[in-house]
Amino acid sequence: MIQRENTGAWAVEIEDLVKTFGDFTAVDHVSIRIRAGEVFGFLGPNGAGKSTVIRILCGLLRPTSGRATVHGFDVATHPEDIRRNIGYMSQKFSLYDDLTVSENIDFFSGIYGVPKARRPERKEYVLRMADLEQRSNTVTRLLPGGWKQRLALGCAILHEPPILFLDEPTSGVDPIARRAFWDLIYDLSEAGQTIFVTTHYMDEAEYCHRLALINGGKIIAAGTPASLKDELSSRTLLQLDSSDPLESMRALENDPEIDDVAVFGGGLHIAVQNAERATVRIREILAAQKIDIRRLERIPPSMEDVFVALIEQQARSAA
Repeated sequence: MIQRENTGAWAVEIEDLVKTFGDFTAVDHVSIRIRAGEVFGFLGPNGAGKSTVIRILCGLLRPTSGRATVHGFDVATHPEDIRRNIGYMSQKFSLYDDLTVSENIDFFSGIYGVPKARRPERKEYVLRMADLEQRSNTVTRLLPGGWKQRLALGCAILHEPPILFLDEPTSGVDPIARRAFWDLIYDLSEAGQTIFVTTHYMDEAEYCHRLALINGGKIIAAGTPASLKDELSSRTLLQLDSSDPLESMRALENDPEIDDVAVFGGGLHIAVQNAERATVRIREILAAQKIDIRRLERIPPSMEDVFVALIEQQARSAA
């Protein structure tokens, strides 16, 4: 039997990982360490390289260069050992729509090699976890999206893997179902499983113990949600709701008192150095444009604010 490398408390270690496809670099010298039992978020826009990293870690792609281990196994030399020790749930619903809930669980119990003696117990656990006990004979395609996602999660952990990879698992699911799904993730983490989750939903970053922000294949920041927000401590953030958000943005974006203006929901988030001076200036500019101010106040930064600021900083450094 192959012996695992001694990685201590690290469930996943990535060192200087690179993946190229021809002339395109999808993953650009990424380095990450993930602790056992941690909920680690991988946050970034579509096309940033998140899914490529997760496929390498699952042993589905070979890295061009660099090194990564999962549960002590090297991704380049022992992909089969990795697959036996992980659960994987992709962003696209990966179960069989024409099978019932019960039949899907039975099928994946066999695929993952769950011992026959334990299959009834594991099946009962998945049905209970996904709240599908009364719908075990329902054809899967008839389930609402949120329940499909819970069933997919349950099938991914039938073999009780120590590490679970979730690739944008809540994509296309309504906010209430997303919150319920994250409750399940917390339960798994508290039971000792390591969770590596990719997402482009900025609010989901708040649920992670730690996270890394990726853009253009590069890690642009990593840390706890609180520590990443502290990176904006040199700037104050104002929320502006006005009668004409787009005209407000055009009027304000070139003023020297204002560092940055970004659309956020139905209003604007405005980054400034001095809140008092900037507030006076904003009122003057919008009054001259005959734009009504409905709300103008200081707010704490969200993860979306952090991400936008870091991407702009990356672009300035590249320029």
